[in-house]
Amino acid sequence: MGAWYWIGVSAGLGAAVGVLVAGFAARAAAVAGVLVGAGVGYAVDAWQPGSWGDVVGAALGGLLAGLGAAVIVRGALRRGGTRGGTAVLVAGAALVAAGLAFVPVVGYLEAVALPAFAARLRRRQPERYAGLRTLAK
Repeated sequence: MGAWYWIGVSAGLGAAVGVLVAGFAARAAAVAGVLVGAGVGYAVDAWQPGSWGDVVGAALGGLLAGLGAAVIVRGALRRGGTRGGTAVLVAGAALVAAGLAFVPVVGYLEAVALPAFAARLRRRQPERYAGLRTLAK
């Protein structure tokens, strides 16, 4: 396989790590996703060819997926989901994302699709008006 394949795997694994981190700490998902993603990229670079592209791909995948998954996790917690249950479900999704990262080109798509999906969900949320909150008091 070429270096482009391993860079895609790194981006997909970075995205999976970003999703996993968001499941446990949604507020720090972006920063932790970049740091852990860069570590994953460095590990892949040491194992297979890809050079600095592995590290950058995994760090960007961790950042983007951490931001996207954090929106989903915060929404689930706001709607009444428990922290433990949400973390378990998100960890399962991260495991699936890590497996899909080894399919050619899917790693690249994961890193881009997760934040786009979260942005779409965020736009569909109903707006909250201050007048309704004052009536609840």
